Amino acid sequence: MLCYCLGLDITACIFLAFVVTSLSTVISYWNSDKIILKITGAKRANEEDNKKVINAMEGLVIASGLPMPKVYVIDDESMNAFATGRNPKNAVIAVTRGLLDRLDYYQLEAVLAHELAHIKNYDILLSTIVTVLVGMVVMLSRVFLRSTGRRRSRDGGMIVLVGLLFAILAPIFAQIVKYAISRKREFMADATAVEFTRNPDGLAEALALIATDSAVECADPATASLFIADPQAMSLNQRTKRNNRKRAGLFDTHPLISERIKAIREIH
Repeated sequence: MLCYCLGLDITACIFLAFVVTSLSTVISYWNSDKIILKITGAKRANEEDNKKVINAMEGLVIASGLPMPKVYVIDDESMNAFATGRNPKNAVIAVTRGLLDRLDYYQLEAVLAHELAHIKNYDILLSTIVTVLVGMVVMLSRVFLRSTGRRRSRDGGMIVLVGLLFAILAPIFAQIVKYAISRKREFMADATAVEFTRNPDGLAEALALIATDSAVECADPATASLFIADPQAMSLNQRTKRNNRKRAGLFDTHPLISERIKAIREIH
């Protein structure tokens, strides 16, 4: 709508869509840690109250060769964790209170290793690039839809129909690709975590426990893909049905826990 109000042609609209999407995503990426920590209400961990997680993290950074990330704790009784930040030098790892209370040292170490793996593999940067591309597709589909509507009186109905299908289906396919990449990176982070800890049982056991209660109250769809397991709230019945499925769905941000545990057990 803005393009037409400014009298811009389709090429100018595409360029404007690219600039707007890129700028908004880069700004979000640059401030991702602050934004997400604010949303989740996480507080900085300290040696006095959170010695267990600090000690585990110190051992992992030696094993991984990465800088020590900032460690935060979310006051939530569920079991979950996430990593964010622009790069290894500006990384943040947050864990829930429930995770600290209910996992043993080696299980907690495995979860932290998984999040550290996301940092080492630059998954935050990849996620940002994918978000830019998905945003571009969504904005371009809207521009194309509006331009098709303006040509409706001049062009045939088939062209209009094609334009409508593109505008509807393109964002859906873009999201499917985004979620597929997210699921793939979870498998990679699991494998890297095992390299750090040399303890596949610790991660497999931690994931099995997290599967029983991963719903974080402060999480929302915008941050769901960051967590080690899907944090979206659901009933016990819904969670059981999801965990009993054989494969993850196209719109799932994470692989099934059972798939991940199987892949971990196969690591030699």
